[in-house]
Amino acid sequence: MVIRDSDFDDSLSYALLREDMGTVWDTSRDERMIGGTMNPELVHRAKERAIRAQLNSADGDTCEIHDQFYRDHKLLLVLFRALAVMPILRSSPGKITFDWKSWASIYAYCFYTFSTMIVLVIGYERVQILQQTKKFDEYIYGVLFLIFLVPHFWTPFVGWGVAKHVAVYKSMWGAFQVRYYRVTGTNLQFPHLKILIVIFSVGCLVCAIVFLLSLSFLLEGFTLWHTTAYYHIITTLNMNSALWYINSRGIRVASSSLSERFRRDVAIECTAAMISQYRFLWLNLSELLQSLGNAYARTYSSYCLFMFLNITIAIYGALSEVIDHGFGFSFKEVAQGVQDTLLGINLLKVDQPTQKEIDIFILAIKMNPAIVSLKGYAEVNRELLTASIATIAIYLVVLLQFKLSLVSQQMPPELLENVKNMYQKN
Repeated sequence: MVIRDSDFDDSLSYALLREDMGTVWDTSRDERMIGGTMNPELVHRAKERAIRAQLNSADGDTCEIHDQFYRDHKLLLVLFRALAVMPILRSSPGKITFDWKSWASIYAYCFYTFSTMIVLVIGYERVQILQQTKKFDEYIYGVLFLIFLVPHFWTPFVGWGVAKHVAVYKSMWGAFQVRYYRVTGTNLQFPHLKILIVIFSVGCLVCAIVFLLSLSFLLEGFTLWHTTAYYHIITTLNMNSALWYINSRGIRVASSSLSERFRRDVAIECTAAMISQYRFLWLNLSELLQSLGNAYARTYSSYCLFMFLNITIAIYGALSEVIDHGFGFSFKEVAQGVQDTLLGINLLKVDQPTQKEIDIFILAIKMNPAIVSLKGYAEVNRELLTASIATIAIYLVVLLQFKLSLVSQQMPPELLENVKNMYQKN
């Protein structure tokens, strides 16, 4: 269902008795009458509604004045445009559009072409490194690094391909806020949203830079040159999460504000006209919510599948290490390299003092195992991970059983008896 401006105007016209509220009143049945005189507060409210009814939600300048949601999250849209993910523009007051020939789209093509060349070159180098990798942990890391290059190639599909729908969704916010003002008499406000968006935007960039630089310093083979292919990808993934939160928060604020204004207005005057206005406004908000899902369906479907694949591979790698090395595997790998070197020395080619030092060194390694202990409470190893998961599972089972017992105690005896009879029949 689409709420057209004509439908909304018809609703307001009904509220205005299809004429000017300030002049056409049926005072014989009017609730504004108190002791034979007009209630000043209700008269004032009626006249204000008549003035607000002149506003048109299809007018761009009017939408520009009342579109607080766009002003608050404009920075996030600019960053998406800078990363060539969503080339939409505020082409005219109150109107967001997408055009394949706009300057934003041309910039997106150039940026994407340049970044694609970098991603392909670094991706080829990562494949070569993966082919030379022998350790299982490093192989899993290599696979994950390759998977993280995939989001770059779906940008035309999940970004540009839905840009037209996203532009429509963003423009609908302006029309909704004008209609909200016409009905409620107040502008829709989003407390702290602008500050949150600044924090999210800066945080997404900083997190991507810190994350990639840390990997470059900590992981062998992941050079600073390789990080250049991932900055825009990691930042985009982070910003997609932030954008979903911002859109959801906007819907939640609009819903709670509408509910609060409706409660206040009904407490003052409860009429069929007012109920009709709020009904159309609520339907408009519902339409906005549906447009959010439709506009970003491709984006967040791909995002969820991508995160599911990454988490699955990471968990598989961790569990495979536990299976291959056993539950008792710990930090003994720290000393393994030194011990292998000592055992590889040909004792026939060294003198007796050297042989003695080698034996003492091996004995020292054996007597001082590389174990990290939390002051004797637990040893940090893979067994700790599996034991923690098992403990959590046990407690969850116990808590769920306790919850079910509470629910059964609260159920009416007649219902319990019916359930017992059903099981007995089966």
